[in-house]
Amino acid sequence: MPTKGLTDIDGILAGHVSDFDALTGCTAILCERGAVAGASIQGGASGTEEFETMSPWHITPVIHGILLAGGSAFGLEAVSGVRRFLEHKGVGFATGYANVPIVPGAILYDLGIGKAGVRPTREMGEAAAAAATNGPVAEGCVGAGTGATVGKIDGMRQAMKSGIGTFTVEVGAAWPGVQVSALVAVNAFGDVRDIETGQLIAGARVAPDSMQLAGTLSLMRKRPSSAGLKRENTTLAVVATNARLNKVQASRVAFLAHHGFVRAIEPVHTSMDGDLCIALSTGQLDAPVDVLGVAAAEAVARAIARAVKLAKTMGGVPGLAGR
Repeated sequence: MPTKGLTDIDGILAGHVSDFDALTGCTAILCERGAVAGASIQGGASGTEEFETMSPWHITPVIHGILLAGGSAFGLEAVSGVRRFLEHKGVGFATGYANVPIVPGAILYDLGIGKAGVRPTREMGEAAAAAATNGPVAEGCVGAGTGATVGKIDGMRQAMKSGIGTFTVEVGAAWPGVQVSALVAVNAFGDVRDIETGQLIAGARVAPDSMQLAGTLSLMRKRPSSAGLKRENTTLAVVATNARLNKVQASRVAFLAHHGFVRAIEPVHTSMDGDLCIALSTGQLDAPVDVLGVAAAEAVARAIARAVKLAKTMGGVPGLAGR
């Protein structure tokens, strides 16, 4: 059955802003009614803001939005644009003097393609939030995935284009109506494997003028440890469910969702990647946490494959979707 992606989950809106000249952008995910959230960081080179608000120890019960952006650490500026947009709508954590929107943010490194001096700004973040709807989520080279690439052990000349992918999983007949959906911005150091076929479909190429894949894992085993190992990669995932979770359970689902990274990216969770996942709960249906985590892993793996299958050639980096 056709789905809209992450916005299949009631209460979730998504919007993109893309700079196709500089090849960067950002993606806003809004949950204006509030969503219970948890997070799991498994990569060694992450860049984040307000992640502590998703800790079970933190006083805030819900978050109100998420901003994913390119631009490396500079892109975190765009988070304040989502916060400003939500404040103007009166959305946020109630204090005695103002409603304060809780908006975690995460960035990926896309400075090696396009224009390194142009990064997502507060205005871009606000525009992405204003563009957020509950309609079908655009995929490919858009939003935070505009400048995303994969397979960079031999640099951009032999990498491949990637982007945003999203996919929804129906949990199962025992839990009617329960869904888990994922949106992933794929900017991996390694290669991407299609879990349906088991084949590598995008990644490091043997030469700049070839589409034959070299196999990043085998290249790493043959080279000195410092060769090509740059901290310029990150895959960012958001999973959402209409099942009821508390913050501890949401953190567990985010952790289990990383199994989708492992199934679809090779190698993954390296010290060169800032791989992370945020899990959101907006519903009241019941399903076991482990079942939700397994579904989240499948949704993530399939979303990762879609991110490269739907990526067009940009900035001289070839994509599977062509020009």
